[in-house]
Amino acid sequence: IEVPVLVRDDPRAVLGVLSSALYGDPSRRLRIIGITGTSGKTTTSYLVEAGLTAAGLRTALIGTIETRIGGVRVPSALTTPEAPQLHAMFAVMVERGVQAVVMEVSSHALALGRVDGVEFAVGAFTNLSQDHLDFHADFEDYYAAKRRLFDPASSVGAATSVICVDDAWGRRLAGELEQRTHIVTVSTTQPTHWTAADVTAGPGGTQSFTAARGALNVPVRLRLPGDYNIANGLLAVAVCEAAGVDPAAAAAALGEVDVPGRMQRVDRGQGFLAVVDYAHKPAAVESVIATLRTYLAEQGAGGRLAVVVGAGGDRDAGKRPLMGAAGARGADLLIITDDNPRGEDPAAIRAAVRAGADALPEGQRGEVREVGDRAAAIAAAVDWARPGDAVLVAGKGHETGQEISGVKYPFDDREVLAAALSEKTKDLTVS
Repeated sequence: IEVPVLVRDDPRAVLGVLSSALYGDPSRRLRIIGITGTSGKTTTSYLVEAGLTAAGLRTALIGTIETRIGGVRVPSALTTPEAPQLHAMFAVMVERGVQAVVMEVSSHALALGRVDGVEFAVGAFTNLSQDHLDFHADFEDYYAAKRRLFDPASSVGAATSVICVDDAWGRRLAGELEQRTHIVTVSTTQPTHWTAADVTAGPGGTQSFTAARGALNVPVRLRLPGDYNIANGLLAVAVCEAAGVDPAAAAAALGEVDVPGRMQRVDRGQGFLAVVDYAHKPAAVESVIATLRTYLAEQGAGGRLAVVVGAGGDRDAGKRPLMGAAGARGADLLIITDDNPRGEDPAAIRAAVRAGADALPEGQRGEVREVGDRAAAIAAAVDWARPGDAVLVAGKGHETGQEISGVKYPFDDREVLAAALSEKTKDLTVS
């Protein structure tokens, strides 16, 4: 049977547009909200989805943790699926009556054309810090990939851009696009379209603030601790408004959102705080540690902090010593362990992380240990902790496997931490 054959030097350059056409350009019949940035994409996506749903829209979510269509989970292997799978998914969403789609858009997806052919109604920017420099040539290349989502000259440029300008990269992005597209700016630190006021910490790590835009004041409550989550929450409110819904109606739902593996507490009656977080970049580790330090200070009991962290193999090697330095600088006890070594020697990865920790002057770092076995490292941190302390297990968050030499073994930080805590509380009860 003879079939037409199309030959193209760079198939990726046309794959997205062809995939969209094949499925009837489904993104044109959906309100697509794309969220990009180094940190905060997942949390902001969950918040936006909750806000849009509360406002009466039938929604779908595509992201790092899961893909959901109308609340039903479907399999997905990538943060942003390849173009044929993505447009096929959009077509299914249209068939199921979805009106708005919230999706994380990674720099890989933007650089490799995975989102080509998608018409974005809203693009949102969280922040930019070191990550993925194994893929991108340098920071400028990384930034340029993210910028595609907002540039009207780009084939995927969003109709409206909502940009957090709390960091220099966000300010640069807003400045470069100021006269070229519709921009909404948000900030927790400076006057912008949307600002956060009256930030108040509540019990159990909750917090509240007022999202203000001109004379409009919208109360927001979050179950998520940390200054960075104020920024995520503010961005979510602004995105919901940009997507055409009442920001007050959307904000009312944010206080019910929990995000798997993001500052997720594990409690087995142990008398100290134990959390699992996906922080796997230096800036993210610093932010989570700062949040836990604030929590400990508010308790007023002189609590200490243990941090368990490693670094992934076959990924940006430059961030490894930075991860070690961030952990050692902020923790009373840093335990360096294996993350997902993938195809690399785990000991070599740990050595690079430890080099960053050991480079700090002795008076500027906590105790540093190296325990390769991740379960043993978590158990060691739990064994060290006493009432009033905090234990952070960072890096893998929601993941349920550990990849070693091409094999993914079952491993969930939350389950392993829970088991270690249960063992400790059992021993305390017996004694």
